[in-house]
Amino acid sequence: MTPRDMVVTSRGMRFAGRWFPCTIGKGGISDTKREGDGATPRGCHRIVGMLYRPDRMAPPTDWAVPIRPGDLWSDDSDDDDYNQMVRAPYAPSHERLRRADPLYDLVILTDWNWPYAVKGRGSAIFMHRWRRPGYPTEGCIGLRPDDLRWIAPRIGYETRLIVL
Repeated sequence: MTPRDMVVTSRGMRFAGRWFPCTIGKGGISDTKREGDGATPRGCHRIVGMLYRPDRMAPPTDWAVPIRPGDLWSDDSDDDDYNQMVRAPYAPSHERLRRADPLYDLVILTDWNWPYAVKGRGSAIFMHRWRRPGYPTEGCIGLRPDDLRWIAPRIGYETRLIVL
């Protein structure tokens, strides 16, 4: 581990010499992540991108990509675009990235089952704001909105998310 790593433990997430409260998936931490299990996969995950809502915030970094109307994320393991960002119209199962609520106003993307997705291994593991303290995610890492905004400009592609 390096000082640039974000490390998730039972106490929260450690990064840049600070501790941040966080939530994990409702299925706990898993060594055998599967689509729909609600688990957060254990392991070392690289940061591969960042998305943000340009109508709600300024770019958190110069490499963050704006979320546009019609941006979706495929979670259909039978589709060729499984675990990829796709555009509407898109018939297979997907998740809207541009949501009415603020959950995905800022999203940090990891390399979980990406870029070459294995069918059924589970779609994207994001870092995004939590719904509320202690409320689990569907497998992602949830953080307080102010903490997520503090973290975002301090990470880069060399940063890793390590889930113990």
